[in-house]
Amino acid sequence: KFVQFALKAAIEAIQDSGINLSEEEKERTGVIIGAGIGGLRVIEEQHKILLESGPSRVSPFLIPMLIPDIAAGQVAIHFGLKGVNFATVSACASGAHALGVALNLLKNGVTDIAIAGGAESCITPLSLAGFCSMKALSTRNDAPEKASRPFDRERDGFVMGEGAGIVVLETMEHAIARNAPKIYAEFIGAGMSCDAYHITAPDPDGKGAFLSMKYALENAGIKPEDIDYINAHGTSTPLNDKSETSAIKALLGEKAYETPVSSIKSMIGHLLGASGAVEFIATALTIKEGVIPPTINYEFPDPECDLDYIPNKAREKDVKVAISNSFGFGGHNITLVLKKFSE
Repeated sequence: KFVQFALKAAIEAIQDSGINLSEEEKERTGVIIGAGIGGLRVIEEQHKILLESGPSRVSPFLIPMLIPDIAAGQVAIHFGLKGVNFATVSACASGAHALGVALNLLKNGVTDIAIAGGAESCITPLSLAGFCSMKALSTRNDAPEKASRPFDRERDGFVMGEGAGIVVLETMEHAIARNAPKIYAEFIGAGMSCDAYHITAPDPDGKGAFLSMKYALENAGIKPEDIDYINAHGTSTPLNDKSETSAIKALLGEKAYETPVSSIKSMIGHLLGASGAVEFIATALTIKEGVIPPTINYEFPDPECDLDYIPNKAREKDVKVAISNSFGFGGHNITLVLKKFSE
């Protein structure tokens, strides 16, 4: 199912871009799609068949349906794209890492166009059981619409979502040469780091998240005070939101209290490996439309999360520079930097 999500999103992205790939361009078009887990659903289904009917009844498509890289491969097959092609796997940072790697490939001249993003489909009995067992999910089952509440004092875990986010990235020269009908934003930098702290818990001080933001700004040639908006990882877990808030304060100092921060996970849930790509798209739209998405379900301020989280209602603002954070189990951190496109 995650492959179907990826393919559908890629088709929509390419249609939206108005790009018409020649045979020569297809050889210079890469596909990098992240997935944190891959085909867990098919593993569960086929394992049941194995136990009930024996190995001869297991689908020959089991392996290609479960490996995380098959989304990138299937998109390339569908469009005949013969450039660089692989997957990124870094838990909930996978989709954002795919975008960050794609940016570097474009900058280094490895490819002229990149179809990049993330896909995930893990709302399954085994996945839910595993996340519940580690106490990562909200238990607000009596009011599920209020369960995802990033930065709120009463947050108690994330709400799982699934889907895909895919974008078309291209060099500015290529976009201008083809007279691209629309450019949502310029993707100008990426920074990556590791907490090196714990397999699932973030560094309490947010040092790894701070470093990913710092490295991203350095990579983009942007000063901290130039940031107009932060699309937070904001999972609605007690540890993540506090840690990310600390990292933002370390990066921005007193300006942290003047900089809008929000988490769209409050509205769409946590798409795991696809989350960073979907949030990258939301950040690009924030810049293009001049509207910052809110953090909904923000009812009870947390003294340890005391920034401007755009509570409950979208806000109009001219956003010239924005960053998007993604963090994953294993301590993987990545920050992406976007700015408003100017002719």
